[in-house]
Amino acid sequence: MSVSKSELIKQLKIIYPNLLKKDLLKIFDIFLNEIKLALKNSERVEIRNSMIFYTSIQKQRMSRNPATGQAVLSLEKKIIRFKMGKDLIKAINEK
Repeated sequence: MSVSKSELIKQLKIIYPNLLKKDLLKIFDIFLNEIKLALKNSERVEIRNSMIFYTSIQKQRMSRNPATGQAVLSLEKKIIRFKMGKDLIKAINEK
């Protein structure tokens, strides 16, 4: 099961009934845009004890097109890395 943006907003509305839905949407969009901006600038984003996002460089390499099997040169690019914090790992593994 995946969680969509609209489902997250519904849950926030339940937790914060005094806030308008449009305000919650704006807050959520600002939150995501700040993460995107930081990653674009190669900065590390840490949500203390929950998760860390950071970028690293994937070097140029030869790869294969899965449809044709033809060798393709993949250029150097930034990729996003994610690391779970201890509290998130503990919450996921609780029964």
